Amino acid sequence: MLDYIIIGLIALVVILLIILILKNNGSKDTIERLGKLETALTKEIGDFKLNFSKDLRSDFEVLDNKIEYKLNVINDRVNKELNDNFEKSNKTFMNVLERLNKIDEAQKKIDGLNSEIVSLQSVLTDKKTRGTFGEVNLEYILNNAFGPKETGIYSIQHKMSNGSIADCLLYAPSPLGTIAIDSKFPLENYQRMVDKNRSKDERDSYEKSFVSDVKKHINDIKDKYIIPGETTEEAIMFLPAEAIFAEINAYHPELINYAYNNKVWITGPTTLISTLSIISMILKNMERDKYAKVIHEELEKLGVEFGRYKERWDKLSRSVKSVNQSLDELHTTTEKITKRFESIKNAEIDKLKNDKELEIDFKSDEDETVPN
Repeated sequence: MLDYIIIGLIALVVILLIILILKNNGSKDTIERLGKLETALTKEIGDFKLNFSKDLRSDFEVLDNKIEYKLNVINDRVNKELNDNFEKSNKTFMNVLERLNKIDEAQKKIDGLNSEIVSLQSVLTDKKTRGTFGEVNLEYILNNAFGPKETGIYSIQHKMSNGSIADCLLYAPSPLGTIAIDSKFPLENYQRMVDKNRSKDERDSYEKSFVSDVKKHINDIKDKYIIPGETTEEAIMFLPAEAIFAEINAYHPELINYAYNNKVWITGPTTLISTLSIISMILKNMERDKYAKVIHEELEKLGVEFGRYKERWDKLSRSVKSVNQSLDELHTTTEKITKRFESIKNAEIDKLKNDKELEIDFKSDEDETVPN
């Protein structure tokens, strides 16, 4: 590029020289001047070319150094970013692998749970096994609330006087009294009622059947387990499935009213646990009150005995005080007799006559009593 510029300048100078030569008719002086001008221009152009090349080379070297420095900085930064991103990506990848492993384990558990649910559903399709499931669930709740049945607070599979067998008979305190608890599990029509794959008309029909099933269970409990003189005028129907209990409370208030009118209380696992916990607390408070009454009676008896003890102690204290007084008097008399015997022994007759302090008052001695 620089060569082209120089050639262009030379060509321009030559053209100017030709024009001047033609204008001055080729005078010798002009030619000489043009030669000098050409020589000077050539030298100037050469110097310019040399200086321009040096400056350009220097600028390129500086620019090259700056570019190299910038490239090194950019390269270091890029390497650092790549390393950081690689570490983050590696960490993220490891976390993804770990989560995938957990998801895989969870999926295996879900598959196992699905098989267990299918197995449970196959078990619960049979009415007898459903009844057993409800009884076992009820006994588990009773055991948690009151402990083993040997405590005497409740009995399992209790035979009533009318021949019916209640799943549980609870001996609760007054005013609740002895109350029967029976487990019921109206599952078939409930499952059909909530099956969204069925038409609305079908679900409405199964809903009516479900309501009829629950009413039948309420009537059975009322007729079998509410016996005057044997149980209280109330009974509890236990639904082992929380979903069925929630369905009745949320969407079937008529069943709640029907049960209330027949004095049958509908409970699920949660509400039964709460009810039994309250009864257990009442029983413990009654037991505590009973022991408090016994302690109060014993304290009263102990107070009477302590009164007698105090009375006898006062009497003994007076007797001991009287004995001490008699001992003091006896000691005084003994001292007097001893001194008189000493005087007799030493034949101090005159002193005996004049010593009134040692005279024995036989009359007072006769009045003194010596305790046995």
